[in-house]
Amino acid sequence: MKRCDLTAGIRLWLFVSIWAYLAQPGLAEEKILDIPQLGNIDFPATSAKLLVQKPSPTNPPATSGEVIGITGVKANPTEKGVEVILETTAGDKLQVANRSTGNNFIADITGGQLSLPDGNAFTFKSEKPIEGITEIIVTNIDANTVRVTVVGQKALPAVELFDDNTGLIFTVASMATTAQKPEEKPEEQPAAQQDDPIELVVTGEADSYRVPNASAATRTDTPLRDIPQSIQVVPQQVLKDQQVNTLNEALQNVSGVIQTASNYSQFASFTIRGFNSFDQGGNNFTRNGLGYRFGSQGTNFSNIERIEVLRGPGSVLFGSGNPGGTINIVTKQPLSEPFYSVEAAIGSYDFYRGAIDLSGPLDDSKTALYRLNASYEKADNFVDFNDRENFSVASTLSFALGENTTLTLDQEYNKVNQGYYNGVPAVGTVLPNLNGRIPRNRSIGQADSTYSPEIVRVGYNLEHKFSEDWLLRNAFYYSHFYNKTRDTYFANALDPDQRTLQRGVQDADDRYQTYDLSTNVVGKFSTGSIKHQLLFGVDLSRYDQYQSEYEGRTGTPLDLFNPDYRPERFEVLFAGNEATLTDSLGVYIQDQVTFAENFKLLLGGRFDIFEQTKTDRLSNTEQFQSGSAFSPRVGIVYQPIPPISLYASYSRSFTPTIGRASDGEQFEPGRGTQYEIGVKADINEKLSATLAFYDLTRSNVTTNDPANPEFSIQTGEQNSRGIELNVAGEILPGWNIIAGYAYTDARITQDNSLPIGNRLNNVPEHSLSLWTTYELQKGNLQGLGFGLGLFYLGDRQGDLANSFNLPSYLRTDAAIFYKRDRFRAALNIRNLFDLKYFESAYSDLTVYPAEPLTLQGTVSWQF
Repeated sequence: MKRCDLTAGIRLWLFVSIWAYLAQPGLAEEKILDIPQLGNIDFPATSAKLLVQKPSPTNPPATSGEVIGITGVKANPTEKGVEVILETTAGDKLQVANRSTGNNFIADITGGQLSLPDGNAFTFKSEKPIEGITEIIVTNIDANTVRVTVVGQKALPAVELFDDNTGLIFTVASMATTAQKPEEKPEEQPAAQQDDPIELVVTGEADSYRVPNASAATRTDTPLRDIPQSIQVVPQQVLKDQQVNTLNEALQNVSGVIQTASNYSQFASFTIRGFNSFDQGGNNFTRNGLGYRFGSQGTNFSNIERIEVLRGPGSVLFGSGNPGGTINIVTKQPLSEPFYSVEAAIGSYDFYRGAIDLSGPLDDSKTALYRLNASYEKADNFVDFNDRENFSVASTLSFALGENTTLTLDQEYNKVNQGYYNGVPAVGTVLPNLNGRIPRNRSIGQADSTYSPEIVRVGYNLEHKFSEDWLLRNAFYYSHFYNKTRDTYFANALDPDQRTLQRGVQDADDRYQTYDLSTNVVGKFSTGSIKHQLLFGVDLSRYDQYQSEYEGRTGTPLDLFNPDYRPERFEVLFAGNEATLTDSLGVYIQDQVTFAENFKLLLGGRFDIFEQTKTDRLSNTEQFQSGSAFSPRVGIVYQPIPPISLYASYSRSFTPTIGRASDGEQFEPGRGTQYEIGVKADINEKLSATLAFYDLTRSNVTTNDPANPEFSIQTGEQNSRGIELNVAGEILPGWNIIAGYAYTDARITQDNSLPIGNRLNNVPEHSLSLWTTYELQKGNLQGLGFGLGLFYLGDRQGDLANSFNLPSYLRTDAAIFYKRDRFRAALNIRNLFDLKYFESAYSDLTVYPAEPLTLQGTVSWQF
C-alpha cells in the first residue's frame, strides 16, 4: 500500500465528519418544550397539578445552557400505585421527551442533573415497588440529561407526569389497578398524608456490585443482557471494598484474566482467555472507550470509576489488539453538586497514601463543572531494593455549551519512581536447588536500579445532540510517555553450582507520543417494525516512538544465597537508538437491530489501514511497512423470558506483524477468530450471572523458518477453548458478591520449533475468584461490615517450552470496615495465612514470588 492511501483516508474522514455534522439536523425530532402527559391511561391528579401543554408565562423553559439540579428522589404510595418525586424547585422549566420500548417506559429530562447530597450515588432504583412493575430507575445519562425508566413485568406501564412546588412527580399505576375498569372515586389525599407507606428500596448505583450497562462492547450505553459477547465490570464499590491499588489487584475479580507481571510492580500485564494482552505489538487497553497504549504503566486508582473487560476480539471497534480481550478504564466525571473527599491509608512495608477527590459546579447555573483527583503514595516492599513512589493528579472540566452540546476537557499526570525487579530463577523457587530455596525477598538488581515512567495525557470530548435520537461525538487526546531505566539487571544464565547468576545490566531512555482523534455518530431509527441503533465512526491515530535508546553490558555475577551487590560493568552486549512512527486509520460501522423485544441482532465491521516507518539511527537505515485488515462481528440475542438472554457471536481481531519473510514479502497481520455462545441471567433485580463457552484461535503467528533459520514464517497457530461463569450483585440486603470461574484449555496447535499441544504459559486450566462482603443493616452496629476473598489458580506452565510448572495456590483475603454517614474506616488483609506462592513467570530465569501477608488501613471522609 502506498503512502497516498493513508492521505486519501484522512480526506475521507474529514468529509464524513463534516457531512455528519451538516446532515443530521434534518433528522432531528421536534423538541418537547413543555412537559406533556406521559401516560396512556387517564386517572385524576392527587397531590399535584397536571402539567399543561403550553409554556408557563411565569416559568419559561430552561434557557440554553442552564442545568437544573434535582436534589433527591422519593417514592410515596397512592391508592392506585406509587408516585416518584424528583425534588427540584424549577420542574416546569425542564423538557421531557418520552418513548416506549417493549415493557419499558422511558422519559428523558433535558436540562436537569440528578445530584444527591453526598455527591456520590447518581442512580436511584426502586425495585418491584408495586404489582406488575419490575423496576423504577432514575439516573443521569450525561451532564445535561436525567432518565426515568419504568419497567413493566408483562406490559407497558401506565405513567403520568405532574408538577408542583416539590418537583416533578411521575405517577405509576399498579398493573392490577390498570387491569380493572376505572370507576368514579373521590379525590385522593396527598400521598404524604397516608399512614402506611409501602416499603421501597432506593439505593445508589455507586454502591452496587451489579452494573447493568457498559460501553466497552458497543461504544453505546447498552444493557449487558443485550450484548452477544461476555463482558464483566469491576465497579467502584468493589474497588473501594478491596482497597485496590493496582490494575493487577482489580482484575483478579475477572474470570479468565490472569496477571503475568508481579503485583508489587507498577507494570500490569495479563493473559485474557489464554492470550497475552501486551504481546506482539497488540494493545488491549482503552480509556473511556479510546485507545490508550499506556494503560499497563503505573495506573493510579484515585481517578478510576470502574474497569470494564470485554472478552474476545475487540478490533471491530478499537482497531488492532490481541484476541483475548479489551480492558476499558473508565474515569471519574464532574458532579453538579459540591463533593469533597479526603482519604489516608497506611500499611505494611511503610506504605503511605493520601488522596483527595473534589468536584462541583463552577458557576451558579451549573453549566460549568469540575473534578480534581490527586494522590501521593510511598512504600517499601518485601523485595530488596524495590521501594516505590507515585504521584498522580487528574482534572476534568465539563461545559454545557447550550442545551444540546457538552464539552469536556481533561488531563492526567502520573509519575512513578521505583526499583526495578526482574524476578528470580525457577531453580530454587519452583524447582529444586542444591543450595536450598532462594529467599523470596531476594533481588538480582542493585540498590540504585530505577524504573521511572512518567505519563501526561490531555484532551477533549465533545458531544452534540441533534435530537433525542441522533448524537455526534468527537474526541482528541494527546499522550506523552517517558521512561528512564538505570542499572536494571537481568539474568543471563545460572551456573552449574545453581547459586551463581550471570547478569547483564541495561540503561534505557524511551519516549513515546500518541495522537488519537475519534469521531462517531450514533442514531436511532426504524425500518417498518424493525428498530435500529446505528453507530458510524472514524479513528485516526499516530504512535510516535521517537526515541528508544538503550545499552546493555555484562554485569558482575551474583551469589543468590550470599549476594555481594557490586556495581561493576564490563563489555557492551548490545546497543540501539531507534525511532518508530506508526499511522493508522480505521473506519467502522455497527447496527444494533431489534426485530422484536426479545430478539436482537448485532452487526459490525471495521477496516483499518496502517503505515510504519522504523529508523535505526546507529546504522542510518530506514524500514517502511504498511498493511490493512478487515474485522467483522456478528451476534444474536434471544430472550425467551425477560430475565434470560441466550446469545451467540462470531468476531475477528488483528495485530500488525512487523517484519519480512526470507523472500522479502512483508508479514500479514496476526489474526484472532472467536466463536462464542452463552447465557446471561438476571437472577433478580440486583443479582446477575453470565455463562460463556468460547473457541478462540490465533493465527499467522510467527515461528522459525526451517529452510532459512535466520528468518521467520507465519505458520504458527494457537487455540484457546474454555468456559467462564460470573456472578455479581446483592444476594440479600447488605450481602454483596462478585465471583467467577474459568476453565481455559490454551495450547499450541501449529509451530515449527515448539511441540504441538504444549500449553500456553501463565494460563491455568482452572481459576476461581470469590469476593463477598456483608454490612449490618440496622441496630447499634449498623454500618459495620466484613469482607472475605478466595482466589484460586491451578498449576501453570512457566514458558512455552513447558519446561517447568508454577504450582497451584488458594489465597485468602479479608476485610473489616465501618461506615457512618460520610465517614468510612477499613482494614484490608491480603494473603491472610501468609501463603508462599508464585504469581507468574517470564522464563526459567524470571519467576515472580507473591507478596506475603500485608495489612492496609484506610480512613476516608466526605464533606
